[in-house]
Amino acid sequence: MKEPVLIVMAAGMGSRYGGLKQMDPVDEQGHAILDFSVYDAKRAGFKKVVFIIKHAIEKDFREIVGKRIEPFMEVEYVFQELDKLPEGYQVPEGREKPFGTGHALLCCKDVVDSPFAVINADDYYGPKAFQMLYDYLTTHEDDDLYRYVMIAFHIEKTITENGHVSRGVCQVDKNHYLKEITERTRIEKRGAEAAFTLDDGATWTPVPDKTPVSMNCWGFTPGFLKVLEDKFPAFLDKGLKENPMKCEYFLPSVVEELLKEKRATVEVMESAEKWYGVTYKEDKKSVMDAISEMKQQGVYPEDLWK
Repeated sequence: MKEPVLIVMAAGMGSRYGGLKQMDPVDEQGHAILDFSVYDAKRAGFKKVVFIIKHAIEKDFREIVGKRIEPFMEVEYVFQELDKLPEGYQVPEGREKPFGTGHALLCCKDVVDSPFAVINADDYYGPKAFQMLYDYLTTHEDDDLYRYVMIAFHIEKTITENGHVSRGVCQVDKNHYLKEITERTRIEKRGAEAAFTLDDGATWTPVPDKTPVSMNCWGFTPGFLKVLEDKFPAFLDKGLKENPMKCEYFLPSVVEELLKEKRATVEVMESAEKWYGVTYKEDKKSVMDAISEMKQQGVYPEDLWK
C-alpha cells in the first residue's frame, strides 16, 4: 500500500497571500492555521503534502508557506484554474467563481496515485483528526466498494459566537457509517445550543450538541479521483445550463451520489476536539488565544518549523 498524501485546498485564497482574513497569522511567529494542520499531519505520519492553489498566488505561496515546510516534507503544487475543464467545455463568459471543491480535488489527478486526506486550508482540525486519517488510510483499501472515511466534529465545537455558519449535518447509522449529509446554510448559537433556520429566521430548529457535522476533513482511496473525473461532465451539462455563473462541483455531493448508488461506504470517525476557524474577523482573537494556550500546554512548540 502506498504512503498516504495530505491534500490542502488553498485555491480560495486571495491574490496577495495574507490578504484574506483566514490566512492571517494566528501567533507571534507568523504561522497561519494551515501551518498547524500540516504540522499535525507530519506528526501523524504523512510525508507529502499537495497544495491546491491558483497561479496568481504561486510566487507568494511558495515563498511564505512552501519555504517553511519544504525542509520537513515533500511539497507539491497543483493549480485550480477556471479553464481546467474536460474537452468540449468552456468557461461561461464573465464567470469568475471557481468550480468548487470537487473540481479543486480533480486538479490533483495527475500527481496523486495513493490514498489521500483532504482538508481546507483555513480550518483548524487538531492533532487527533490527522492521526485518525493516517491510521485509516494505511489500513483500509477498496474491495467491492470504495472505502472512505470522514472526520466529523460535534456541532457545539464548531459554532462561532459572532454570527451564523454553514455546516454539513451528518446522519450516521449505528455502525458509524454515513447515511447522508444535509447542508444547512444558516446555523447559529441560540441560547444554550445551535439551531438552523430555513425561512430567514422566522423559525428555528435546534441541533443537539453532539450532532456530527462535516468540516471537509476526508480520507479517500486513489480511485476517488477517477470518480470525480467521470462525474464531472454530467455536472457541467446540468450546471452550466441552470446556473452558469455560480454552479459548483461539491466534493460531498459526489460522495453522496456514490452512497446512493451503493458504490461506497464512508466511515464517520468523530473528533471531540474543538474546531477553529476565522469565519468573522471577531473570531481571530479566540483562535489566537487557543493556539497560545495549546503552546503553553506543550501541544505545539513555539516555532513549528525549526
